[in-house]
Amino acid sequence: MSSLPASPLPSLTRPVATTSRKPTLWAVGISKLGALYRDIVPEYAAAADIQIIDKGYDEVIDELATQPAGTVDGIIAAGSNGAYLRERLALPVVLVKVTGFDVMQALARARRISSRIALVSYARPVLEFERFKNAFGLDVGQWSYRNAQDAEDLVQMLRQRGVEAVVGPGLVTELAEKSGMAGIFLYSHDSVHAAFETALEVARFSRIEAWRRERLDTILRHLRDGVIAVDTNERIQSINAPMLSMLGLETGTPLTGRTLASVAPELSLQRTLASGEAELETIVPLLGKTYVVNRIPLREQSVLTGAVLTCQDSLAVSRIDRSLRSRHRPRHLVARYRLDDLVGTSAPIERIRTLARHYAATDSTILIDGASGTGKELVAQGIHNASRRADYPFVAINCAAFPETLLESELFGYEEGAFTGARRGGKAGIFETAHNGTLFLDEIGEMPLPLQTRLLRVLQEREVLRLGANEPIPFDVRVIAATHRDLRALVAQGDFREDLYYRLNILRLTLPPLRARRDDIATLAQRLLERALARAGARLSAAQLLAELEPLLQDYAWPGNVRELENVLERIAVSCAALPDVASLRSIQWQDIAPELAGPVAAFATPSAGLAARGLRDISQQSQRELIRAMLAECGGDRDEVCRRLGISRSTLWRRLRESPAD
Repeated sequence: MSSLPASPLPSLTRPVATTSRKPTLWAVGISKLGALYRDIVPEYAAAADIQIIDKGYDEVIDELATQPAGTVDGIIAAGSNGAYLRERLALPVVLVKVTGFDVMQALARARRISSRIALVSYARPVLEFERFKNAFGLDVGQWSYRNAQDAEDLVQMLRQRGVEAVVGPGLVTELAEKSGMAGIFLYSHDSVHAAFETALEVARFSRIEAWRRERLDTILRHLRDGVIAVDTNERIQSINAPMLSMLGLETGTPLTGRTLASVAPELSLQRTLASGEAELETIVPLLGKTYVVNRIPLREQSVLTGAVLTCQDSLAVSRIDRSLRSRHRPRHLVARYRLDDLVGTSAPIERIRTLARHYAATDSTILIDGASGTGKELVAQGIHNASRRADYPFVAINCAAFPETLLESELFGYEEGAFTGARRGGKAGIFETAHNGTLFLDEIGEMPLPLQTRLLRVLQEREVLRLGANEPIPFDVRVIAATHRDLRALVAQGDFREDLYYRLNILRLTLPPLRARRDDIATLAQRLLERALARAGARLSAAQLLAELEPLLQDYAWPGNVRELENVLERIAVSCAALPDVASLRSIQWQDIAPELAGPVAAFATPSAGLAARGLRDISQQSQRELIRAMLAECGGDRDEVCRRLGISRSTLWRRLRESPAD
């Protein structure tokens, strides 16, 4: 006899689920049992295709291996032959069981032959018979055997003891007859009938189970997570391709029937099967990667029938989490403006609009520079909405609005307990929040040098490390930075990292000041004034007001650019809201409502024009502040250049700035 195979035969572990054919059963037995099968098989012709296999032990296994998978639904066998097959096959093996009535009938037949009788059974003596024999004083010895050799030795021993009739299974009775003793076959038609009925029922349930397993396998094949299902003995019933890949195995590797603990001890479900309790979201290292594992018991009608394990790559879980947060983003993470909202038809603004649309088609980092109020964030939002990232977050942060420590946590996030006062559960930084979208870093020139170093590394590695964390988080973000300052000058002064400057300055947009696009002032004023008048509930139309205002608007230098224009028009709309008609405009003193439009600054088309002839001393304090604001805007915040143009010292400039609330 051959030894136990290392694992079940592959062809026997995945029966094909089908209900279109009768179940196929193999009735395995030699000699007397085979003859008994032949008497009974015709009775089941309508219910099953029962094939009589006149072989035993390894010969049956070898024969079965030649059959297509799923063509045999079950096996009927008896004695040592049945026990041997049951241990080695994944198919259901139904044993022909001896009843008490079978024993009594066989003993009665043996008694008619001789009084020297032996009852032989497979594996262990029949305890019920021992009690029956003692109760009725029967002089019948009982023995058992384990295998064919054991049976031969036992028969020879019985012959030497003078036994004349042996009652037992087919193997023993045949050996007894060869040795000159009478052999009385133990099994009856009733016991074989019962085995056939049981085999049919088992085959029916096996086919239902096979259909369910095939359906489950079909579902599992379409899952990205690794999944393993086991029975109550932790034998693998189903496993999908992603799980095989996580185990470092090729698709199709036969694992069905093996215990999970023998395949991957790290994933063992033995504790779940023992406790019947689920274990969710545990972290398990496997082949150099980290996985999030769920262990869930399976119950049918409140009875534990197995367990299932799901396995997800921890990095995939992080990506899914970030993607969900990106898709279901708060309203403040949505870009409101489009490039069409950039009002104007002048050559400078048309050039900006064309470049912005071109840049939106790429993922390269953009640096937007321009004076305060020129619409840097509007352009950034427009680029975002014109890009492939439009469905994802637009996250904006003003680098000048936070102290250094707070800015660091806003940018990079932190883990729970990273510092005193850290939010429970930690907090995602804006790089994580903006995943798949656009991050707008306004006033980048105001970022402290230590944070510039961290920002440079984050931009280079495309992954962020939260404060207090050990594992970096990858992200996919398009960065747009903006500044009103001259970053080259800051680099020369040592206030801005040169390598960060070059990392940001890949695509460049320089927004023109409003005074450089005077052709757009009327269009801008029309749109802004219409909105302001509507909010104020004014009776006058924007066209009526602009007929009076346009000359003043065209003469002013607009150091605050579009933002200042919007604010001035808002003030005018509120002040004129109660006027009944156009005639009443003649009574308006514009210098009272908008003194900047009537002041000396309005006389300069460009702030620097005329300054060579006039100094700060020749104009009022209010006008001085307006001139300083205009000059700072024109010089991109370069205060040394402002001092040079105005012919004043740095201390005088600082004093004026301290006096000026505008700075």
